[in-house]
Amino acid sequence: MLSIATRLIPAWLRQYKLSALPTDVIAGLVVGVLVIPQSLGYAVLAGLPPVYGLYAAIVPVMVYAWIGSSNIQAVGPVAITAIMTASSLHPYAAEGAQQYVLMASLLSLMVGAMLSLAGWLKLGWIMQFISRGVSAGFISGAAVLIFISQLKYLTAIPIAGNGLFGYLSSMQLYARQLHPLTLLIGVIAFALLVANRYGSQWVWRSWLPSTYAKWAERLFPLILLGIAIVMSMSLHWTTSGVATIGSIPQGLPTFTFPYVPNFDVALNLLPSAGLMALIVFVSSSSVASNYARLRGESFNANRELTGLGFANIAGGFFQSFAVAGGFSRTAINADSGAKTPVASLVTVLVMIAALIAFGNVLAPLPYAILGATIMASIIGLIDMTTLKSAWQRDRLDAASFMAAFIGVLIFGLNTGLVIGLMVSFASLIWQSSKPHVAIVGQLAGTGHFRNINRHDVLTFSHLLMLRVDESLFFGNSESVHRRVIHATQQYPQAYEIVLIMSAVNHIDLTGQEMLISLNKELLIQDKHLNFSFIKGPVMDIIENTPVITDLSGHVYLSTMDAVDALKDI
Repeated sequence: MLSIATRLIPAWLRQYKLSALPTDVIAGLVVGVLVIPQSLGYAVLAGLPPVYGLYAAIVPVMVYAWIGSSNIQAVGPVAITAIMTASSLHPYAAEGAQQYVLMASLLSLMVGAMLSLAGWLKLGWIMQFISRGVSAGFISGAAVLIFISQLKYLTAIPIAGNGLFGYLSSMQLYARQLHPLTLLIGVIAFALLVANRYGSQWVWRSWLPSTYAKWAERLFPLILLGIAIVMSMSLHWTTSGVATIGSIPQGLPTFTFPYVPNFDVALNLLPSAGLMALIVFVSSSSVASNYARLRGESFNANRELTGLGFANIAGGFFQSFAVAGGFSRTAINADSGAKTPVASLVTVLVMIAALIAFGNVLAPLPYAILGATIMASIIGLIDMTTLKSAWQRDRLDAASFMAAFIGVLIFGLNTGLVIGLMVSFASLIWQSSKPHVAIVGQLAGTGHFRNINRHDVLTFSHLLMLRVDESLFFGNSESVHRRVIHATQQYPQAYEIVLIMSAVNHIDLTGQEMLISLNKELLIQDKHLNFSFIKGPVMDIIENTPVITDLSGHVYLSTMDAVDALKDI
């Protein structure tokens, strides 16, 4: 009985301390209230009716709170999954609103299934292969597209497309449909929100104490939403041609089977679902692992995959679109004092209350306000800091950033991400194909050996020591071979060659063949090949092969042993 309870009831609930309840409740209320306009806006960004943003913040949040890996990560609708949903389903937008909604839920179900399968297969390690440059470039490019896509709500111009050129082309084509009052409302709201977010030091902190200023900054978007609703009602903006969200259906999301497409449609959606699953995992894991590290908690990438997977599967059956861990809402959750997932459950109660009690209240809200809210919040995702840092420290990572960024802008989200990943992997292969091979000497009076170009070291005329700083595999074996032969030509008097293998963790078949060939070439020149510092797992691979059995020299336990044995020969 205990084992079943242990399996079904999460550890945070079994070990819950009532002392954490007040701060969890406060954090949940704060997050719930503040993300209502965001949730409505993200649904619109996904091409769905606004109410689906609230739906996406109920059942998936409850499921993740129960089985997810993070105690304070706030899962829900986010900008990236919203824009990827809209991009993936763009070809099906004309087939009817209800079918589009069901296909959004189908996409959530597919994303969840892939994440759950990856969790079951323990593929959490895959996160390590998404470089910082690719993820930052992709998110920055998506942020630019999101920003531009929201101009349709600030201008009433029907902007559409998958990339930057498509958006700009449609904007030019339908420019005459610009609605001046909508533009005025949107621009003023955007300016106020940007000033609130990025000018808080002057807007609030110049006259309010720090604590009050922080809350004023957080509550301002909600206050602006309320003011906009009142003005819309009193000034009759709807009759003046300003688009409003209309009455939101009251009631909770219902259990609904997603749309079951034919095989061709499902096949077309599969790549999009796979890329969405990858981005959901990478972005959510980045947030969750960072806060786990700050709080001294453990983070399990495979459990994160499972939690996100089941959250999206459940959302697929309860009128949700794909969800992920949110950067801003998690930060608010943490800053408000959240200790456990109870805070997320309180947030769910706020969403339920909004659906039951405030549907008609939100009806006069202009879409321009939602668009301005998304545009103001998305600016922070354009990560030029990472690009600048990469350009200064690692040009290959900068190239991956630019490839993903430009690829997203020109070709759309899915293709842009693939381009970024391809450039990243190409960079990795290029780096691995050119391993560092250093000629080393002995630091006087010690058993340490260092690069002769960096340190003042002792060398021996007949002894040439080279340190290979990479595992040997088919991609770099030829480069290592050339580097060793070149070194022997630089020091022709050296007839004892020692390869220091301390950094070699694996030698594949091509690497072994290279070492066998190198040994033969050196022997023809009356030179002997020796090894030092071969790790146990590597020796297990090569000890019964010609690499060792036909070796012209010896294998030494350490480089110092090699020097002691060979320096006087």
